[in-house]
Amino acid sequence: MPALCGLVRELGYTGTTEEVGERLARILSDDAQAVFVAARTGGVVGWLQVQATNLLESEPRGEIVGLVVTAAERGRGVGTVLVGAAEQWARGRGLALMGVRSNQVRLDARRFYERLGYAVTKTQLSFRKKL
Repeated sequence: MPALCGLVRELGYTGTTEEVGERLARILSDDAQAVFVAARTGGVVGWLQVQATNLLESEPRGEIVGLVVTAAERGRGVGTVLVGAAEQWARGRGLALMGVRSNQVRLDARRFYERLGYAVTKTQLSFRKKL
């Protein structure tokens, strides 16, 4: 759990080991979501979260909702393997489309997804409200 938590922070988000553990438990209890973890000798080097997304306006799709690889392992195929696992997971659920969102400032992420065949379909703003 500390390694996953460290990667959450590397993405720029917060959370204690306990909070990340609670989030992971909720995700793993939901059949419409999965988390894939990449490890090498020496520890965890990346993770990917994928979910089945069902919307009124479009066909169901798989959606990568989180992906991070340690800085030391980027460019070594870890992300490609994780995305491949997510795509296989989605196909196994009969989903014919895969989506991913990435912050516009993450230019390396954009190039990565484009190399894997993903195309930008729209840009949008993200709104949040504390409840």
